[in-house]
Amino acid sequence: MSAAKKKTFKRRLLVWGGTAAIVILIGLSLAPKPQPADFATVDRGALSVTIDEEGETRVRDRYLVSAPLAGRVLRIELEPGDQVSAGETVLATFQPTDPVLLDARSRAEAEARVKAAEAALGRARADRDRSQAELKKAEADLERTGKLASEEIVSQDRLEVAELERDTRQKAVKAAEYAVRTTAYDLEVARASLVEPGSGNGDREPIAIRSPVNGTVLRRLRESEAIVPAGEPLLEVADPADLEIVSDLLSTDAVQVRRGQKVLVEQWGGDRPLHGVVRRVEPYGFTKVSALGVEEQRVNVVIDFEDPKEAWEALGDGYRVEVRIVTWEEEDVVRVPTSSLFRNGEGWAVFAVDAGKASLREIEIGMRNGLEAQVISGLGEGEQVIVHPSDSIVDGVKVEERGV
Repeated sequence: MSAAKKKTFKRRLLVWGGTAAIVILIGLSLAPKPQPADFATVDRGALSVTIDEEGETRVRDRYLVSAPLAGRVLRIELEPGDQVSAGETVLATFQPTDPVLLDARSRAEAEARVKAAEAALGRARADRDRSQAELKKAEADLERTGKLASEEIVSQDRLEVAELERDTRQKAVKAAEYAVRTTAYDLEVARASLVEPGSGNGDREPIAIRSPVNGTVLRRLRESEAIVPAGEPLLEVADPADLEIVSDLLSTDAVQVRRGQKVLVEQWGGDRPLHGVVRRVEPYGFTKVSALGVEEQRVNVVIDFEDPKEAWEALGDGYRVEVRIVTWEEEDVVRVPTSSLFRNGEGWAVFAVDAGKASLREIEIGMRNGLEAQVISGLGEGEQVIVHPSDSIVDGVKVEERGV
């Protein structure tokens, strides 16, 4: 081959090579780029479903001390937060007016009130005796269940139910004893209405109104000396160490709540959540208007603290908390983020990451909360899924993890 032909051939090779390079570059520029997306890994672990709502603390039993008769109440020196002892601490000093002569009808009514108060006291004592008997039975049942649980004859759940029953009966006994003291106080007030008139106001001895229960002054409803009618509220006393939580749930949520379910108490001001247990779901609902002006049917759920008093002693009556009632939980389930789920017809689906491409995968899910869902079938542990898939994510498109 002559030198001229060789030179021409080299020029042609250069032209062909440049053209091929240009074609390759154009092809690469027109090829679809991988869509950036956020990935998450399907894992295995614990999953719980909760009902979240605001709640309010309240003392379990409170007593409103009022004027037993019309007369003058002297200045009340006690302050809210002061400790009181049943039958010892003088809550208020009351100077009654001279009693009026009772006609036959008024005397009969006063005597009937005394008899009613005596009957109420007898009923309260009977309730206390019954509560004490039920407590003894609950303690015996707990002892038997504990022995069976130690021998693995009954489940741990059965033992927890027996412990809850024992704790509930203990609180019932305490409430019954409180009722006996308060009804005895009411009987004294009823008997005071039968006092006969004396020779004058100077001969009347002041009445010292003593605390019916051990506890603390919650509110002072009247401070200055004044003439008050019979039944005028003076003080409110209670035991602040006997706190509970009441939370009003939507009736559609309340039907999922059962006695004995676990509760997490959060946003109460402490550095860690508190633990509680559902004691009662009240059997009636009421209408409440929401902040948006929507009428809602609500049901009160009463919750007991499970932590020792030292953990929540900073709380008082009427404090705001947030409760999370656990309606379902499982320790070992396959979990997928709920942000990766979307509806596909009548079922659920996700975009799984398969060899760098998005793969539409129909799955079956079980229980779910706001963050995670239980995978029944369709996904396995360790697979990756796309969370918050955009409109650009379709089946078969190439994807790459954002930020990688």
